[in-house]
Amino acid sequence: MAEATFRVFRGDKNGGEEVEYTVPVTEGMVVLDVIHHIQGYTDPDLACRWNCKAAKCGSCSAEVNGKPSLMCKTRLDHLPLDRPVTVHPLKAFPVIKDLATDVSWNFEVNKKIKPFTPKPDTDWVMYQPDVERAQEFRKCIECFLCQNVCHVLREHDKHDNFIGPRFLVRVASLEMHPLDNGNRLEYLKDEAGIALCNITKCCTEACPEEIHITDNSIIPLKERVVDEYYDPLMRLLRKFFGKK
Repeated sequence: MAEATFRVFRGDKNGGEEVEYTVPVTEGMVVLDVIHHIQGYTDPDLACRWNCKAAKCGSCSAEVNGKPSLMCKTRLDHLPLDRPVTVHPLKAFPVIKDLATDVSWNFEVNKKIKPFTPKPDTDWVMYQPDVERAQEFRKCIECFLCQNVCHVLREHDKHDNFIGPRFLVRVASLEMHPLDNGNRLEYLKDEAGIALCNITKCCTEACPEEIHITDNSIIPLKERVVDEYYDPLMRLLRKFFGKK
């Protein structure tokens, strides 16, 4: 049986270090299998999150060789095993212990988004293109890999000023819903900080569900905010007739 070397982060919010493990590997293994082997045979107190092992719960997010990934979806035969493989927790969120991070900030952000508000006396009729557009956004498994690669959150720590790609996707799913009557444009401009996104598309590349986060949600939302608040005619009308 072949063996491979893994360097796994061990520590908490106060700091930590990589610990090296030599693990037997077989065909078909994924990184999560390696973590389970370490827990079962070497360090039972190694902390990580996982649930379905089918890339649908979003729990086992980590950084494998510096790349944000789902550990249950990252196959060992896709990694260079001739050198140590590093496994670290997500960097955009505080570490609780080892590979488990505190992502509770995301759920607080979610509470601030105006929920689905149906139009009064609507016929509840939707056309197929609208169904398909909304369905893409609802594929999100909340692994928060897109939040982790976003430089606004990861490098600049703008958690108080920017809601991140995942929740721009949620706003888009509501704003582009043909039966929704809510208006979240002011929220996007002021609280959500959509102007901080500079369209690097790193969030789209990281998404395991292949949601077109940038092209289908962030850019259309940016265009709506610009049309509403920065179009010269709209600014003139607002100057004379007030905010509404």
